[in-house]
Amino acid sequence: MRILITNDDGITAPGLKILETIAKTLAGPQGEVWVVAPAFEQSGVGHCISLTGPLLITQLGPQRFSVEGSPADCVLAGLHEVLKDTPPDLILSGVNRGNNSAENALYSGTLGGAMEAALQGYLGIALSQYYGPDNVNLENSFDAAEQYGAEIVQRILDNDQIGDDYRLFYNVNFPPVAAKAVKGTKVTTQGRRTDTRFSVEGYDSPTGRRFLWVKGGGQHLPTAEGSDAHANLDGYISVTPMRADLTAHAMLDPLKVIQ
Repeated sequence: MRILITNDDGITAPGLKILETIAKTLAGPQGEVWVVAPAFEQSGVGHCISLTGPLLITQLGPQRFSVEGSPADCVLAGLHEVLKDTPPDLILSGVNRGNNSAENALYSGTLGGAMEAALQGYLGIALSQYYGPDNVNLENSFDAAEQYGAEIVQRILDNDQIGDDYRLFYNVNFPPVAAKAVKGTKVTTQGRRTDTRFSVEGYDSPTGRRFLWVKGGGQHLPTAEGSDAHANLDGYISVTPMRADLTAHAMLDPLKVIQ
């Protein structure tokens, strides 16, 4: 198996090393793992691509490249430059440092890489490690992801379905606990933290200029039962099938009155 991997935390991120370990396990001794990842951190860029400027790509070693662009840019570079003559069988993105459950999925560059894989016709899987008091100070804070990552991806591979619509991609979040405390896996919907929002906080520099820092909301607030963050906070790995179709299908019939 040939696997292309990327992330949004950047080419030097520890989570990317964990993903390499996962990918090598899946690829097997005769397989190949190719890394095409952002040269710098790209957290929160979503599914953006660089339409207004060129992308610098640099080979850092055998089967290892950095791209000065987003995770989606890296997938494009991997498919149409690095592996243009030998396409991959699978594209993985992560392992993100922090969860991409609930509304975080909409901002996530990690998910952006998996979505671009799907739009290009490939199976894309995003993997993220939830953080909390039970794992943030572990020697390996990616313990749950490293222990269960290959197994979960293989299960998705064994059960993935290809239809005529937008291709599925998958959002996998590992709970904020050590691997030994993981209770199992649940297939979930995307949740919504109803009482949290992204915001900004302002600071004045010594020269009087105004700067803003983007702030996230609480990550341990409950979401609906059956959704991703609810499962994660209960100690379960969540697997959420996703599709790049933003249509609110339930509203198509009610809105026919405006035709």
